[in-house]
Amino acid sequence: MMNLRNMVQGLESDAVALELITHWEHDQGTLKFWRASSTFVYVVKRKQKTYFLRFSFEQETPLEQIEAELEFMQYLHRHGFPCVIPLPSVNGRLIESVQLPQGRYYGVVFSKADGVPLYEVDEPPCEAWGRSLATLHALSQAYEPAGGRRRNWREALLFAENVLHRHPHENEAMAELARVKAWLESMPAAEETYGLIHYDFQTDNVFWREKTGQLNVIDFDDSMYHWFAMDIVAALADQLEDESSEGEAQLQAFVRGYRSVRPLDDTVVQDFPRFRRFAELYSFSRLLASLENSELEEAPEWLDGLKIKLRQYCDEMRQSFAKPW
Repeated sequence: MMNLRNMVQGLESDAVALELITHWEHDQGTLKFWRASSTFVYVVKRKQKTYFLRFSFEQETPLEQIEAELEFMQYLHRHGFPCVIPLPSVNGRLIESVQLPQGRYYGVVFSKADGVPLYEVDEPPCEAWGRSLATLHALSQAYEPAGGRRRNWREALLFAENVLHRHPHENEAMAELARVKAWLESMPAAEETYGLIHYDFQTDNVFWREKTGQLNVIDFDDSMYHWFAMDIVAALADQLEDESSEGEAQLQAFVRGYRSVRPLDDTVVQDFPRFRRFAELYSFSRLLASLENSELEEAPEWLDGLKIKLRQYCDEMRQSFAKPW
């Protein structure tokens, strides 16, 4: 989640989106707001085909991180992994920028994913979902970027630490940070267990193509260097919390699919709850940062409701920090 003040400014009158989209060929009058979370996303048509304009504020996402993200996506696509790809602008660039009074924004246009979001499938093909993530990890294992590198887990925890220092009353979160950091620093980072991960391989970012039996993947903007197990835990966040027989069946099917492509030791599976602690802590720090400096004199109607929702999430996460390690 981006800072809410940045969200309000970036959405105002659609000014950023309207200026950015001029750098790409598109059907006039088709640009429409889609969503805003960690980035802004608008849907647009070109020759009646659907594309997505995604942009972010430079203070939220530096240019080098976007370049590294796109390089990884292009590498995956070249090696036959089904994922969306960026569309070059009329200037032949994958990334365009605009300067506004509040700062610079970087935009990318992506193709639309083929298929249906996995969460809309009545009986989700969880084995195929697991195979898809394992295939991504196998490719990541051999990946060496030509340009800059995506951030890593240490940088994510440094971000969390900096946020928590601005909120000195968050004692439980600071204690959790120390525990998570010490545990990860003790973990061996072998080539077969560690690499560049997607980090948000959940059912809204994975699209099922029934005709081909394949999944098409979007949204690599949270990718980071971490243990591959973290990617599995992030993908299965809902299933790991679901104590029903259906949730357990989906989890086991995912793991079977994953293991059909690459190994996954039982000792790693036993560490899933601790990887979940990293995800909770990192999410908590991002939510705290999003709420900072978000009191606006002239605010849209939706802002107060969103702030209440995010604060409720923070309260729930605080309770998790007190759970036994």
